[in-house]
Amino acid sequence: MIDNNNNFKKIMMASAVSAALALTSTTAFSAKHPVTGDELAADQSYTYRLLDGIPTIDPQLVEGVESSVVVRDLFEGLLNQDDLGNNIPGVAKSYDLSDDKKTYTFHLRKSNWSNGDPVTANDFVYAWRRAVDPATASPYSWYMEMMAIKNGAAIIKEGMDPKELGVKAVDDYTFEVTLDAPLPYFPGMVTHTTTFPSHQATVEKFGKDWTRPENIVGNGAYVLTEWTLKEKNVRERNTKYWNNDKTILDKVTALVINDENQALIRFKAGDIDKTEIPAGQYPSMKKSNPTEAFSFPRLCNYYYTFNLSDSGPEAFKDVRVRKALSYALDRNVIVKNVLKGGQFPAYTFTPAATAGFTVPEVPYAAWTQKERDAKAKELLAQAGYGKDKPLKFDMLYNTDEAHKKVATVISQMWKQKLGVNAVLANQEWKTFLETRKKQNFELARGAWCGDYNEASTFLDLMTTQAGYNHGKWVNTEVDTLMSDAKTSETPNKNYTRVEQLMADEMPVIPVYHYTGIYMIKDTLKGWPIKNVQQTIYSRTFYKAAK
Repeated sequence: MIDNNNNFKKIMMASAVSAALALTSTTAFSAKHPVTGDELAADQSYTYRLLDGIPTIDPQLVEGVESSVVVRDLFEGLLNQDDLGNNIPGVAKSYDLSDDKKTYTFHLRKSNWSNGDPVTANDFVYAWRRAVDPATASPYSWYMEMMAIKNGAAIIKEGMDPKELGVKAVDDYTFEVTLDAPLPYFPGMVTHTTTFPSHQATVEKFGKDWTRPENIVGNGAYVLTEWTLKEKNVRERNTKYWNNDKTILDKVTALVINDENQALIRFKAGDIDKTEIPAGQYPSMKKSNPTEAFSFPRLCNYYYTFNLSDSGPEAFKDVRVRKALSYALDRNVIVKNVLKGGQFPAYTFTPAATAGFTVPEVPYAAWTQKERDAKAKELLAQAGYGKDKPLKFDMLYNTDEAHKKVATVISQMWKQKLGVNAVLANQEWKTFLETRKKQNFELARGAWCGDYNEASTFLDLMTTQAGYNHGKWVNTEVDTLMSDAKTSETPNKNYTRVEQLMADEMPVIPVYHYTGIYMIKDTLKGWPIKNVQQTIYSRTFYKAAK
């Protein structure tokens, strides 16, 4: 990770060539792309499929991957990513790091909000204080704590005044952040939407309605022109964006299409430019549309989490039950026979695609499935469950055909091998999030895409204080290991131990690690396939003529 301004500048120079392929350097009125030479389409609009409605586009309240895509169009933070995942300037042209590595000074460019107001350091001070303020109830306040910002934890947990957060506007274009301790990957964390600025006057004037199309003021490459929760979201070019003359796409439309097969039909009909490939259909789509079907590693995991809180089932308090359910899961069947998109069977929480991470050895990963099944039966019997006392629980997932297929196969495996009755239940996304957050479940689907490219973005979720530790697993050794890792020169030792503890106690069931499995029209160019985080900015795309 980058820890000083000189390195940042070197990366900027090195990434300039690759970034140029995505960040265009002309307006949509040019006949050809200045770098690739592609003839540009007259209609520079991009339409893609959303699985479900987006609950919020408030930077300090957003929590979903797809919601974050929209927020990155409407707002811009201190730093962005290029198509390889490197940090590049956003609102900040550059930054300095103090000798003790605890103070970052960001130097902001002169840019404007969509209403013409200047974007200043005070906008970041306001947004960051807002993110940690308990009154905001940000689902990502814990993320701000993980950033090690001075007094962040005390504000979130102990009621300290948000004005005591270690952020300061030195002047209009100098934003200073003071940390409690050095954090090598801190710059990568400020590409996250929670750290984006918010327009204080608009927030205070309109309250919860400040992000409605008629009210919203943003500083991104696009402005929101339409938003119907269960139907669509439309963004059009923000002419006041500082880099507007290098944006080519004029309009971005997200259509809510719950059925993935219907979405594929609409892709084939030319109604949408990008959609996910339905589970199991990647091989056939790659054969029929070889230049439009894509599968590539993503920095995401897929798992099921046990509710270990007081509201959770008594059976799950027994580690033997948790291990039995995990061991009996044949991950190879799921990725090879059900999903068929190049996904990776998961026996650890952290994906192998994570930068600098070495996947540790955990014993059950080396066993054959036959050995895992035998051990699962043994453990469940030891825990007192069998024909005379069958194990039964509810298994919750958010509405999606692929999630349903995976849940169905998993429940069948448990039924056939262990006599376990897992009752499937699904909820739409917004309700599902609330249900998990309140521990109103027994076993629930989980998935996490890295907020930055370092193992702590996954393993911090397993700490006691993490907002997304929905199962409420508590392990004080994990808390200490993850805290110490932040300043360690060899954090992988800590990460390995945490993964081993998770394998020993099985608070979650790792299922697989993601690949991006998309249909992308030949005419849509600039998709950052090599960025495992899939940090998407619509302004980096363009439509080529057919």
